[in-house]
Amino acid sequence: MNKGAATRDMILKRAYAIACQSGLEGLSIGDLAAAAGMSKSGVFAHFGSREDLQLAVIDYGAQQFAESVLMPALRAKRGLVRLRKLVACWFDWVRDNRHGCLLMGAVNEYDARPGAQRDRVTETMDRWRNGTSRAVSIAIETHELHADTDARQLAFEILGIALALHQETQLFDPKQARIHADRAFDRLILANLSQPNLSQANLSQINSP
Repeated sequence: MNKGAATRDMILKRAYAIACQSGLEGLSIGDLAAAAGMSKSGVFAHFGSREDLQLAVIDYGAQQFAESVLMPALRAKRGLVRLRKLVACWFDWVRDNRHGCLLMGAVNEYDARPGAQRDRVTETMDRWRNGTSRAVSIAIETHELHADTDARQLAFEILGIALALHQETQLFDPKQARIHADRAFDRLILANLSQPNLSQANLSQINSP
């Protein structure tokens, strides 16, 4: 990595840390320059505008999320094991980012604000939603989830649990929030099992990541 690329990566990391705590709209060039030990013009040399910086931070956050959540899941066995690993890593991500998940925070910031930032957040969340739906579909293909299971609907409900977990973790007891999230996810799986008489204890044992 050359010096220019290394500097840009350093700025992105500092910007990401600020945005996780203050939101993307709370990200100012002045604060970032101070955190990076640079001048404002030095930051602008790598990012032509505040909007360009925000878009780059969204992409950086998506990369961090994928490396922490998606990649470990893809190494797991196909089917329910992979789906459960995906969700477990997702919930761990919420736990480990106590200042807030950049992407979920960005959803709240830009859901009603048209513009390039909203478009990028929408694209990112749509990729993640499709990835979750695909994990569900594979569990259907392996005959672990019922053939009539609606993969898109189940992915929607899993996302809803994750969003609730994010909010509850920020406002209330994180440990209790995780317990509720795990229970809610298990109920979804139990409701869609191809073997509905399988007990929750056996489900946890057989499909443990």
